[in-house]
Amino acid sequence: MQIERDKVASFHYRLSDEQGNELENSHNGDSVAFIQGHRNIIRGLEEAMEGRKASDSFSVTISPERAYGNRREGSQQRVPIKHLLDKGKIKAGQVVSIQTEQGVRQGTVIKVGKFNVDIDTNHPFAGKTLSFEVEVLDVRDASPEELSHGHAHGVGGHQH
Repeated sequence: MQIERDKVASFHYRLSDEQGNELENSHNGDSVAFIQGHRNIIRGLEEAMEGRKASDSFSVTISPERAYGNRREGSQQRVPIKHLLDKGKIKAGQVVSIQTEQGVRQGTVIKVGKFNVDIDTNHPFAGKTLSFEVEVLDVRDASPEELSHGHAHGVGGHQH
């Protein structure tokens, strides 16, 4: 079975920047699961997955436009600390998760105050060309429930 629209694929990956610095690595935890064609992963990676099969391994380099976009200047925002999902001491330069009306978003802390933090709302990987080393583990049909929810369930997917 190959990866195509409405199929669930699970995979492991290593993510590096243009200088070859590893940014993320899923091999130390659960694999990632997504439904093809439902925008569960960045556009460039989803496009590179099309037509792949279980046990395929490949590399792909993705431009910022097909990943997290270019950096937007003036994208700073003051956020009440209570809206951060991260617990413990927050410090400048830290990447944090923020609960918003559009769901959870990531940002980088610029300045920490007593009740608020100033956040750069650009995704931490915005403006970066990203290189993925991907190993496809499994491809299966999405369940009706997964299709109605718009995301994969179970290990590597969304937990309900």
